[in-house]
Amino acid sequence: MYSILKKEITSYLSSLVAYVTIGVFLLVLGLFLWVFPDSSILDYGYAGLDSLFSTAPYLFMFLVPAITMRSLAEERKEGTFELLLTRPLTYLQIVLGKYFAAVLIVLFALLPTLIYYFSVHTLGSPQGNIDTGAVIGSYIGLFLLGSAFAAIGLFTSAVTKNQIIAFTIAVFICFFFYSGFDSLSTLLSLQSSGIQRLGITEHYQSISRGVVDTRDLGYFIALAALFIWLTILALLTQQQKRADKKTMIGLAIIVVLAVVSNFGFARFDFTAEGRYTVSPASRTVLNDLPATVKVTVYLQGDLTGGMKRLQRATGDMLADLQAYSHGKLQFEFIDPLKGQSTEQQNQAIADLQSRGIEPLALSVKTDDGMTQKTIFPMAMVSANGKDIPVKLLNQQSQLGLSADEVLNNSIQNLEYAFTSAIKKVSRGGKPQIGFTIGHNELDDLQLNDAMRSLADGFDVGRVELNSIPFDSLMKIKLMVVAKPSKPFTEPEKFKLDQYLMRGGKILWSIDQVSAELDSLRGHGGEQLAFPKQLNLDDQLFIYGIRINYDMIADISAVQIPISTGSVGGQPQIQMVPWLFYPIFMPLAKHPIVKNLDGVRGEFVSTIDVLDIPNVQKTVLLASSPYNKNLKAPHLLSLKAIDQEPDPKAFQSEPKVAAVLMEGSFESDFKNRVQPDGMAEKISITNQSQPTKMVVISDGDVFKNQVSAAGEAFPLGFDRYSSQTFGNKNLLLNIADYLTDDSGLIALRNKEIKLRLLSRARIRNEKVFWQVINTIGPLLLVLIFAIFQHYTRRRKYAR
Repeated sequence: MYSILKKEITSYLSSLVAYVTIGVFLLVLGLFLWVFPDSSILDYGYAGLDSLFSTAPYLFMFLVPAITMRSLAEERKEGTFELLLTRPLTYLQIVLGKYFAAVLIVLFALLPTLIYYFSVHTLGSPQGNIDTGAVIGSYIGLFLLGSAFAAIGLFTSAVTKNQIIAFTIAVFICFFFYSGFDSLSTLLSLQSSGIQRLGITEHYQSISRGVVDTRDLGYFIALAALFIWLTILALLTQQQKRADKKTMIGLAIIVVLAVVSNFGFARFDFTAEGRYTVSPASRTVLNDLPATVKVTVYLQGDLTGGMKRLQRATGDMLADLQAYSHGKLQFEFIDPLKGQSTEQQNQAIADLQSRGIEPLALSVKTDDGMTQKTIFPMAMVSANGKDIPVKLLNQQSQLGLSADEVLNNSIQNLEYAFTSAIKKVSRGGKPQIGFTIGHNELDDLQLNDAMRSLADGFDVGRVELNSIPFDSLMKIKLMVVAKPSKPFTEPEKFKLDQYLMRGGKILWSIDQVSAELDSLRGHGGEQLAFPKQLNLDDQLFIYGIRINYDMIADISAVQIPISTGSVGGQPQIQMVPWLFYPIFMPLAKHPIVKNLDGVRGEFVSTIDVLDIPNVQKTVLLASSPYNKNLKAPHLLSLKAIDQEPDPKAFQSEPKVAAVLMEGSFESDFKNRVQPDGMAEKISITNQSQPTKMVVISDGDVFKNQVSAAGEAFPLGFDRYSSQTFGNKNLLLNIADYLTDDSGLIALRNKEIKLRLLSRARIRNEKVFWQVINTIGPLLLVLIFAIFQHYTRRRKYAR
């Protein structure tokens, strides 16, 4: 076999055709990857070789058949194959020798592409900012693809003596195995039948990301082995010989390998951050799916580089989740506006919006300038007649983050977003969240965006503690107490207490001091901020929390509009910081506040965290180090804005404003009787089950601003500064964390390093790198050809 392999390689590399074939392959590949804008790595902007591994398969369909077309066809045409049979060689040894020679030549053709890796490594920002492990894993996938195509090409070379016919048939079979099964499944509407798994695409795309799955590895080995077996069978038939016992055993081994590889599998993630490693929590959810779940992704069509990256990451994540679902997770990508008239598109957009699929207006650069394109960075998860929309992109303008960083954070959140939605839609629908009423809490208009945003993943409604039966209260997954202004009665406190004792979750958003900016403006610019009487202090104290009757004044604050006079009868408005509207920059690594923007507060009090047993406390929000607290009652005056705050007077330890508490709480009604006025008898539980609560000393943190026309602004949006703060994401994160019992929220800790190319270097050196990567690989092949020719002449000139 070794002699055959050596002869094949020497013979091939001694011909001009070999270098022309490989040179054309490298030239076309270089043009696609570095010159043509639609597939250019430089225009893509990310430090990776994704374009290489998505483009190379189509060029391999021509390169590999060109390498293999002469392997057996020429031997049979020239009559030398019979000469080989006179040697002490079996059919298997002859075929394997030629096969491994073809594989090594394919590998030889790939070696010059390492220049691409060097270029991306050099152009990274910072330099070297490329995931080498992912590149290695992707090259493994490309090598396996080339090996499979080599086996196909060898088979076609065995069935005909004409090299051109062998080449043509090989190209067709390679194309069919790569794309034909996908097209066939679409034409026959068999997407869910598994027919796509018979094709190469699904397996290659999995490995080309840098993840080696034993099922994909088994597929490529079985596919190559099958065509090698068919090659031997074709040669035996031509020699009018029957397949012997060993040949049939070989076929049986191939079939067993293909079948066994689909049961039990292992995955090896070569990426630096393990970005394609599915967490145990997600595996549990996918492994226990009670019914089929369908995911429809609407991010499809003509996309920018960033959106293409999000699209690819979404497909990768769904493929990874699908691997653990036992075939119960299906997904597809569609363009909902494709092939429609303007009127039809408008109707389609309205229909999608009614289902919670929000469009995004994207600016796309064209030859005629900038044009607006509507895309949908959304997905719909469906099961059991229920639908839950999933946002793929965080569309809020995050403070201090670039568009690339926002996109990267969105990609980091994909596993959590999909797994959470899959769990909700497959396990009895959405959890219930109740907002208390009856104590002058925030009204529906003030909570409009909060309740609407939560409605994507939860059933949201109002709860009146006086009237709701206790068994109905216990069906609610999370209770939200949002800025009450009237005291709670003892029966209401008792219901909340026993709800908590039985594992219920509570989000407290409480103002201890009565102060409103609108009231301040309406009373000559002055107002007395005084303590509220909510009758909750004793209950919260037992749970380990004390909200003080004071206000935090922080130099890191939101700006508000103030009239500074008038000119020509027109009022002059100036934006100035209002110290009582602090901006909380989350610094904790807890999943609730990880990657969260600054949170906007209004008249926030300080929190004392008490040391009680069996309860873990985590500070979620705290003021900046430049703060001070003012005890209530306190006279507030807008005139204080004119005075520049002295930083020295504001140097203080950061003040706590939000706390997460987890554990087993003691009842506020321990050793007490049930309060009078209760309509039903409820047995008292003195110690709670393990449960959670969040306490925020700001009743307005989840209140959206309202326009003069009575329209609600998005939660977290400040209409005066046009900034969007992280209040909405804080609410959503808290709701997810408190209602999740499987630990999925921990997936928000997943980090994917942002790998960008240096835009400055690309702008200044673009032509240089285009030349290096287009001409460089050709020069390497040329240098090798000259060296090989020179060596050959010296060898045979002696």
